[in-house]
Amino acid sequence: MDLKLNDKIALVTGSTAGIGYAIAKSLANEGTTVYVNGRNQTKVDEVVKKLITETGNNKIKGIAADFSNIAQVDALTAQLPEVDILVNNVGIFEPKPFTEITDADWLRFFEVNVLSGVRLSRAYFDKMISKNWGRIIFISSESAYQIPEEMIHYGTTKTAQIAVARGLAELTKSTGVTVNTVLPGPTLSEGVGDFIEALAKDQGLSNTEVEKEFFTNVRGTSLIKRFITTDEIASMVTYVASPLSAATNGATLRADGGVIKTAF
Repeated sequence: MDLKLNDKIALVTGSTAGIGYAIAKSLANEGTTVYVNGRNQTKVDEVVKKLITETGNNKIKGIAADFSNIAQVDALTAQLPEVDILVNNVGIFEPKPFTEITDADWLRFFEVNVLSGVRLSRAYFDKMISKNWGRIIFISSESAYQIPEEMIHYGTTKTAQIAVARGLAELTKSTGVTVNTVLPGPTLSEGVGDFIEALAKDQGLSNTEVEKEFFTNVRGTSLIKRFITTDEIASMVTYVASPLSAATNGATLRADGGVIKTAF
């Protein structure tokens, strides 16, 4: 299927690894001009070269920016003043007991997970409206619905992303711009893979046994009973980024493996 993305320019934040990397690769495979982002320029440059090799797309570029630093965000938007597709993927997480989450922790999580998308959307939104075409996609999490007790601050920021996206979508009436949120479920990103492997080694189990135990005792509501791949998330995002998804706007789209136990 031709997703008609060959003439589009995309910025994917937090895309040197994990879901962000898979999204950047998927868009690049469609011929999109993709800007990869990470905090370290050396790492960004390495990933750009890797993606060019893997996809054969020479229209891949990189911009380093730490989204906890507003000056670096401003520098990014100055360097890249206009995009067709903005994927607000960058995010941080950290398990921590609620009583130990300081004000500084709350503010840091909100700064990176929520305000990064707010600031970039603010920079690009009016230009998308003027062109009468654009896609803004927030990568949230099933934790937005099912706040994890070990990461209440993280879950709260994921819920906030949904609110921001829906509010922005209300401002797109009668235009070719859409704003949506994608909710991944438990995904086998690099960090999760390393964690599973370490846990399996400690417990004398195989990775498959640890995965089975996780989806029995921790995420028992999962319907697919396995970790989602980053490519599966990327496929959803790439479609939403395309002109073919024009009728999808203001939506919260699940790629959660059925973990959220409700149809609505």
